[in-house]
Amino acid sequence: MILHCVFLRLKAATTAEEKEALYRDVASLKSVIPGVASIKAGPNVSPEHLDGGFLDGFVVTFDTTDARDRYLAHPAHRAVSERIVQSLDGGLAGIIVYDIEM
Repeated sequence: MILHCVFLRLKAATTAEEKEALYRDVASLKSVIPGVASIKAGPNVSPEHLDGGFLDGFVVTFDTTDARDRYLAHPAHRAVSERIVQSLDGGLAGIIVYDIEM
């Protein structure tokens, strides 16, 4: 099982409605891309304040590394990814991707 964690530092001008639309776009990938076990998206709610400005994100669970790799190459993922990158503070500097094998 792979836990695909994505942390986002969105532009300060991003509205709550725009954030919700991004969360919905990410969540919609579960119904479009085979092999996605679950997706959870939303704002950081940690009380530790150790987020480094990465206040939003999502976690995708896959049963296999092959499923993760198919997800990464899928056109729907690529389209959502492009919209996310356009919303980031500093482009790719505004994202952290961290995969954990469970």
